[in-house]
Amino acid sequence: MSLAKRIIPCLDVKDGQTVKGTHFVNLRQAGDPVELGKRYSEENADELVFLDITASYEGRKTFTDMVKRVATEISIPFTVGGGINELSDVDRMLAAGADKVSINSAALRRPELINEVARHFGSQVCVVAIDAKEEDGQWYCYLKGGRERTDRTLLEWASEAADRGAGEILFTSMDHDGVKHGFANQTLARLSDSLSIPVIASGGAGSMEDFRDAFVIGKSDAALAASVFHYGEIAIPALKRYLREQSINVRI
Repeated sequence: MSLAKRIIPCLDVKDGQTVKGTHFVNLRQAGDPVELGKRYSEENADELVFLDITASYEGRKTFTDMVKRVATEISIPFTVGGGINELSDVDRMLAAGADKVSINSAALRRPELINEVARHFGSQVCVVAIDAKEEDGQWYCYLKGGRERTDRTLLEWASEAADRGAGEILFTSMDHDGVKHGFANQTLARLSDSLSIPVIASGGAGSMEDFRDAFVIGKSDAALAASVFHYGEIAIPALKRYLREQSINVRI
């Protein structure tokens, strides 16, 4: 039997609160991240992702305290990201109770960071997040929470990240983010076919069928979503029952 597919709620945290937007902007409140994390753990989510989306110095302090509080309330693995720029940041998050870290802009600026994290803490700790947007048939990677385009393209950057020791790739389609019309499945499939490490789909979940398609068409190993879970549009237990009915191996 194939490895179980994972369902991962994502909590974008700003000033100690969970927020959610569309296309990375127009943020609105979605609740207390510790309470939401606890709820998702109880609902049998497979993992959680917490992202400090502003990651200023003060935000980091708030965020570290939140990570400690989350760690005492949940019983599933969780990944934290936002403002992870050097090994001391990774060390601080793991010491606070996180299982993995997600690095994005810092890795694009200095790819050696991936090697360093993998060497010091193990590849399983290192998630490389890639925010990308399609332009003229090519997917370009973006820095700073989608604010700044780079010349790096999705497939070649993901491949380099894997070669440098990333444990998995978290790919967010900026065009699909918050729109709820489905994931970027064709691109996900190309990514999954070209890499030997797991790929997490992000951006576009609006229905249970969208999750099914991310696994069947997109060939992803995990699917991440935010607003459909935060606002009660999809319940994780019901989603997992649906996926089982569609012959997709998930942990109930």
